[in-house]
Amino acid sequence: MFIVENYPVAVVFCIITMLCWGSWANTQKLAGKTWRFELFYWDYVIGIFIFSLLSAFTLGSIGSQGRSFMDDLKQADASNIFSALVGGFIFNAANILFSAAIAIAGMSVAFPIAIGLALVLGVIVNYAASQKGDPVFLFTGVGLVAIAIIINAVAYRKASRAKQQVSAKGIIISLVAGVLMSFFYRFIAASMDLENFENPGAGKMTPYTAVLIFSAGIFLSNFIFNTILMKKPLHGSPTGYKEYFKGSFGVHMVGVLGGLIWGLGNSFNLIAAGKAGPAISYGLGQGATLIAALWGVFIWKEFQQAPKGTNASLTAMFIFFIAGLALLIYAGT
Repeated sequence: MFIVENYPVAVVFCIITMLCWGSWANTQKLAGKTWRFELFYWDYVIGIFIFSLLSAFTLGSIGSQGRSFMDDLKQADASNIFSALVGGFIFNAANILFSAAIAIAGMSVAFPIAIGLALVLGVIVNYAASQKGDPVFLFTGVGLVAIAIIINAVAYRKASRAKQQVSAKGIIISLVAGVLMSFFYRFIAASMDLENFENPGAGKMTPYTAVLIFSAGIFLSNFIFNTILMKKPLHGSPTGYKEYFKGSFGVHMVGVLGGLIWGLGNSFNLIAAGKAGPAISYGLGQGATLIAALWGVFIWKEFQQAPKGTNASLTAMFIFFIAGLALLIYAGT
């Protein structure tokens, strides 16, 4: 299988993760013009699972290093398989709730609460489990990224034309989504031998096998979580599977593309975790908010009609993000 050999390559992989995790939502924005989020989400989950299969039978099965995917799957301990599955369930619950929070409370509330909380708690949880990286630089970087997310939220709120009443429901859902999002990575990382991908301990899985099991957990849990959300949506009117099958091939493929993009980022992030450590990999991956902000500012023109002073806030946001990410990278050197 393919293994990252050094830290600089691991950082490149984490940056690709950041690009992917910050870009997949563009497909939701495109499909959302004619397609309900719950219906899009099915194709998105299918795309994640498809990519995990492709990854397992290509990069996870070629080369002379480590165990091939099939050999690794056969020897995997049941407890590690269960851990990766649980990670998939937790991620799916968090991601659905996060999307619902955006619909109810808006990005200016959901992003700083959910993503900010997930970033801080996630790095703490993953660093406690595997203490790779200088803690001073690591947590200073996390603090700077968290400040950037808050500045982004303030700027987005200024740019919003309509005054929104922030509901208690939206805040609570954001908090729950953020807490859940901070824990999913730990479960999938625990199923692997992060110290030795080439010769993993007996029962432990390689990143490729762990990603496939994790993705299976997302797919299986979607029959529970998304079915409930379709029948009893937190925002909007109910929908059903009949509407899903009415969608055109093109609109389905947009959702699948979104899942493929997120899946690529997730796989690269876990492949890099062996050299970078889970805390740094996770923290850099959450820099996706910076990429999403870039899309919003320069492509979707979300701040085009923003009031005076918004550009200064956006500039400060980008500076804090870049400085924070630089410290995260330096923490692993």
